[in-house]
Amino acid sequence: MNLKQLEYFVRVAELGSFSKAALILNIAQPALSRQVRLLETDLHVTLLMRNGRGVVLTEAGKRLFDHSIGILQLMSRVREDLETTRGEPAGRIVVGLPPSMGRLLTLPLVEGFRRSLPKARLAIVEGLSTHLAEWISTGRVDVGLLHNPESQAALELTPVLDEPLGMVSPAGAKPKKKVGAGDTVTLAELTAFPLILPERSHAIRKLLETQAALAGHKLNVALEISSVQSILELVRAGHGHAILTPTALAASGSPEAFVLRKLVEPRLTSTLCLAVSAHKPSTPLTKHVLRLLRELILAAAEPVPPAIPSRTHNKTR
Repeated sequence: MNLKQLEYFVRVAELGSFSKAALILNIAQPALSRQVRLLETDLHVTLLMRNGRGVVLTEAGKRLFDHSIGILQLMSRVREDLETTRGEPAGRIVVGLPPSMGRLLTLPLVEGFRRSLPKARLAIVEGLSTHLAEWISTGRVDVGLLHNPESQAALELTPVLDEPLGMVSPAGAKPKKKVGAGDTVTLAELTAFPLILPERSHAIRKLLETQAALAGHKLNVALEISSVQSILELVRAGHGHAILTPTALAASGSPEAFVLRKLVEPRLTSTLCLAVSAHKPSTPLTKHVLRLLRELILAAAEPVPPAIPSRTHNKTR
């Protein structure tokens, strides 16, 4: 078993196809198949099973895949550490962003990374905070941004930004009731509105459900939608109201189409944290990316949320 065989095996497993992997790796498919067979022979197990659509991992293959990811990333960090002795940070780093921040940060992150780290390589993945936390713990992501993460031994968390949560409604609609007619809405008042929220595993949904239960309230969840952009499209079409942060609304590309009212009594906030593995040594590249992300997050949080229109232009239930 050698590192090249592990690299080939991981790429085939990720793509689910020998032909696709051979194309990406720029080697002949028979040579790639031979290397994977040698790996199976050496380990005395079957790692991949062929089906009509390609290949899938066996149980043994799944276990080797997890080990291989860690081994290859460790070797990457070794190379990176040695390369930094020659000057500026180098190597490859994977950054995980929640969807609400991905649209806002991807472009400035890529541009800032290329300017300051020309010898390094950047990969960006998107996922919910719960998924990103798992990927960081297993070594598939190096640095992540998490909303309201739960404390866990596998992660080292650094709070970066506390943002107030608010109710998002379409701009320009007339209210039928006084509830929500100002620039704030209480948790008790919130129960009168149909809400479009992410599924229960989402950090903001968990926070809302917990606070509502503690206060003896029940939220009126009209729709469960994972995508922030899809939620806002439904809000604009009048299907309900969303609960978001100012930066999430700013990332929509058209914040002027909405009204954001802060949640009060109690005031609810969402904490955005930088997360890395607690079990990996911090490299110069990781430290540089953490600083860059912090700068970009704070810069993105500077714009003022859309102004609340007059009381005759607010959204109804």
